[in-house]
Amino acid sequence: MPTPNAVIVAGHAICTDPTHPLDEANWILLPFQRNEVPCYIGHIEAGVRAAAADPDALLVFTGGYSRPGAGPRSEAQSYYWIADHFGWFGHPEVRERAITEEFARDSYENLLYSICRVREYTGAYPGHVSFVSWEFKRERFDLHRRTMCWPAARFTYIGANNPPDLPQAIEAETRNRNAYVVDPYSSSPDYRAKRDSRNPYRRTAGYVLHCPELGPLIGHDGPAFYDGPLPWD
Repeated sequence: MPTPNAVIVAGHAICTDPTHPLDEANWILLPFQRNEVPCYIGHIEAGVRAAAADPDALLVFTGGYSRPGAGPRSEAQSYYWIADHFGWFGHPEVRERAITEEFARDSYENLLYSICRVREYTGAYPGHVSFVSWEFKRERFDLHRRTMCWPAARFTYIGANNPPDLPQAIEAETRNRNAYVVDPYSSSPDYRAKRDSRNPYRRTAGYVLHCPELGPLIGHDGPAFYDGPLPWD
């Protein structure tokens, strides 16, 4: 398979019935996520449309089994089946180029693990990454890109929309982004505890086996930026 481009869509919640995704009762949501479901569907649609515009792109839905109340369902699976429910928003051909990444527990892992998943699935790292999430998180993902030394020229951020309560989201994001500046690899005890809470089924990613050249980066704690060799140098 030739070197692919990747369109990555970050998951935010789990839908327990993707045949009725507009009903908020069918989602496992945290309190601050109320009224955000149409926005999540907008992220899925934006990812599908971006992949449809690039016949060489692989679409990756990313997000793990983050909620014990959801049972054995991942955020990534939810998004995949919602796209299927909506007929891939008029682009059914994208279904043949859509996969899931089901181990990410935070936004840094959404990006890093999805790139690993592309390597695992195709045998090659993506030539270009387009990442779909909230517009208000644009700066955070540029930090994640720099944290893993991914080239700016090979990265496009697609801010699909913003949540209904944007002021609250920006206030929380300012705190979160500042925390990532101090701890860019989210390796502090607080971050580790947060990741553990988002992995109630104790699943372990195997990307070090499929991407051994990324082992040092995956295991890097920081806070200093990783300065070892990388396949996309």
